[in-house]
Amino acid sequence: MSFSLPDFRRKWSCRGNMSTRAAMVTAALGLTLVLADRAEARNYAAPLDIFGLGTPRPHRSPRSAKIPLPKPRPEEAPKATDKAATETDGKPSLDKPSPDKPSKPAEAAPPPEKQLSACRIALTEEIAVAPSIPDIHGPGACGGEDLVRLEAIVLPDKRKVAVKPAAILRCTMASAIADWVRTDMVPLAASLGSTITDLDNFDSFECRGRNRIVGAMLSEHGKANALDVRSLKLANGQSIGLTERTMSRDVRERVLHSVCSRFSTVLGPGSDWYHEDHIHLDLAQRRNDYRICQWNIWDPLPQVAPLLPAERPEEAPPREVAAKSEGTKDGADDQESAKPAAPADKPAADSGKSKPPTKKRR
Repeated sequence: MSFSLPDFRRKWSCRGNMSTRAAMVTAALGLTLVLADRAEARNYAAPLDIFGLGTPRPHRSPRSAKIPLPKPRPEEAPKATDKAATETDGKPSLDKPSPDKPSKPAEAAPPPEKQLSACRIALTEEIAVAPSIPDIHGPGACGGEDLVRLEAIVLPDKRKVAVKPAAILRCTMASAIADWVRTDMVPLAASLGSTITDLDNFDSFECRGRNRIVGAMLSEHGKANALDVRSLKLANGQSIGLTERTMSRDVRERVLHSVCSRFSTVLGPGSDWYHEDHIHLDLAQRRNDYRICQWNIWDPLPQVAPLLPAERPEEAPPREVAAKSEGTKDGADDQESAKPAAPADKPAADSGKSKPPTKKRR
């Protein structure tokens, strides 16, 4: 039996096409059935069946449960609004505002009270009238904390020394000023036979540089840590001028020793040209507790002769007559002095020899 390719094509070409078509139809029908099964399986919950291959399980129908309802309110029971009104009668409502009174906004909680410093506790009304003031935070580190307004110093006998004008100082500086006046200045005034009534405050707190120079280092006045004093006024009308030359030198030296032993900086006459008429006191802190005390106690100025001459008395002769008479007198004196005096111990023969004339000194 012979076999060739043309014979094969002629015999099996039709059958091959038929089998191919049948296979395609079969595959299409199978795919349709699979898709339909998957679409139907989506309607059911299949736990742990990710690819939908398991048998779908239908959901159980929910059971209906009857929930008991509350019984209706009896007609004789009081209404809810009346009951609430009787319970809250006479008691203010905290949640809802009263319709008669307007609602007030909630008040802000007060800030916590600042703890008092040891200086503020020690500076009582028995020592000084110095109410506390708020802290000052100005430009360039000006200001400070624990500030007071020193209005008066209370002496041991309850009398008050007014600070004019009132000084804004730190509590420590105000306490030092009060202790200085009470301990040192009161005995000094007593030795003068009087008591202190006023303290002349020339300058206290001021945000500025040293000596008011632009760009200079911040002064202790800018830190409320300095006070300038010019004088202490007494009850008898006198005044202790700290820089006045007419004041007793002993009194000024006593003031000098007292302030230099209490304050870290003392500037007065002789320190510079800015402190010739007052005394600067402060409590500046420096290394090794370094202190500055520059205050020269000047002596009183000498008596200066008047610049204008004394008035000419009325009984004096006219100036021309007086000048002429003075000139005549001077000429006579010159002629008398020109004559040689004959010596008594020489003979008359030597009298002919003349000596050169000498002028008399005046």
